[in-house]
Amino acid sequence: MDMPTILGLNLKTVVIILMISVVLLLILLIIMMNKMSIISRKYEALMSGKKGADLEKVIRIRFKEMDKVKANAKRVTKEHKEIKKHLDSCISKYGLVKYDAFNEMAGNLSFAIALLNEKNSGIVINSMHSREGCYTYAKEIIEGESFIPLSEEEKEAINRAKTIDEEIKEMTEYDDPDLEFDIQE
Repeated sequence: MDMPTILGLNLKTVVIILMISVVLLLILLIIMMNKMSIISRKYEALMSGKKGADLEKVIRIRFKEMDKVKANAKRVTKEHKEIKKHLDSCISKYGLVKYDAFNEMAGNLSFAIALLNEKNSGIVINSMHSREGCYTYAKEIIEGESFIPLSEEEKEAINRAKTIDEEIKEMTEYDDPDLEFDIQE
């Protein structure tokens, strides 16, 4: 007796294929129901105690808060730029040289101090002490230069002030790679 065929396949083979398909579909159905349950729980947690209108109100409030934060950030950025502009003109570098002006007093009581801003403009003050008194001179410095002749001590003080950033950088650099830190700004 011949077994009936469907699409050229034995009926037994077709039934086995259909049974395997049903089992796979049942497994997929269980997986989908599980995922749907998870999504449903998350949705219930989101909507619990809130109506759709309440949720919309909360969202609108949050957008208003975000607009306020954005406006505040713009204001702070503008203030930061103004402060930075002001700081560029403030004294931020100094150089001090102590010396004995007249080779008669011990202790290097004379000094020259340069006070400069970021553009290397400012003043250099030279105070020379002797047995008879103290003489103090101030000279204007514009972009690291003076229109009045400078003493060697005054030039050295200006040079020290100009290079203070480089000295600080050298002191904070490490040759040991184990001591380097990843600093993000």
